[in-house]
Amino acid sequence: MKHNMVGWFEIPVNDMDRAKTFYESVFKVEISIHNFGGLLMGWFPDRGEVPGAQGTLIKQDTYIPSKEGTLIYFICEDVQNELSRVEAAGGKIYQPKTQISPEHGFMGAIIDSEGNRIGLHSKK
Repeated sequence: MKHNMVGWFEIPVNDMDRAKTFYESVFKVEISIHNFGGLLMGWFPDRGEVPGAQGTLIKQDTYIPSKEGTLIYFICEDVQNELSRVEAAGGKIYQPKTQISPEHGFMGAIIDSEGNRIGLHSKK
C-alpha cells in the first residue's frame, strides 16, 4: 500500500483537560480521552478513509511540550477561522495567516494551551 510518510502524530500535554478544551474550541471537534494504565491519550476524530495522518494529545512523564521541536500542520478550510478562536481558547498566535504562494495556499502558526507550536494550512 502506498501512503504518505506520516502515519501518526502525538502532541505532548501537561494538562489533558485544558488541552482537550483548547483543541475542541479551536478546531470545533470532539476529542475522546483514553487511559492506558496512566498514559492518557486524547484522540482526534477519525474521519475514515481520507488523506492525512491520525493523531492524539498525549500525557505521560517523558512527553514534554515544546515550541522548538517538530512542527505538525493541521489542514483547515481557511486558516483564519482557527486563528480567530486561538486566543479565546487559551493559546497565542505565533504567525498570522500568510500566503505561501497562489498554488500552495496559506499557513499560520499558533502556540497551544500547553506551549506547543502547531501549524495551520489552507488553500484559501
